[in-house]
Amino acid sequence: MKSHDWAYQLDNITQLYSNVWIMLVYRPDQASYDWWQEAGGFNIKYPSYDWYKNNEKMILEIWQQNSHILDFAIRHNLKWELFTSDWVLANFGVNIQVNKVWPDIEVTILKLDDSK
Repeated sequence: MKSHDWAYQLDNITQLYSNVWIMLVYRPDQASYDWWQEAGGFNIKYPSYDWYKNNEKMILEIWQQNSHILDFAIRHNLKWELFTSDWVLANFGVNIQVNKVWPDIEVTILKLDDSK
């Protein structure tokens, strides 16, 4: 499951679900905003972005979400890497072909284990 809003709930998720894996995806603020505009911005039908109200609010929200993600990764000593076939194999044990590696998108994963 994925959601931008979970950036605000990462600590709660780790406390409530002590055996989940959390995969984080990071793209710099301006690149995220530019991609959102390219994808349709406020004209995207689903999900509705109406509550963001305007471009300035959207930029602020992207910055806030990214800040929460980066802070969480720092506190858990997570390593950011490009999303590649090798990364998928190393983390999930599955050999798949990643057709395009985006140089401005990085991923990391927190593997929680409730047996500790």
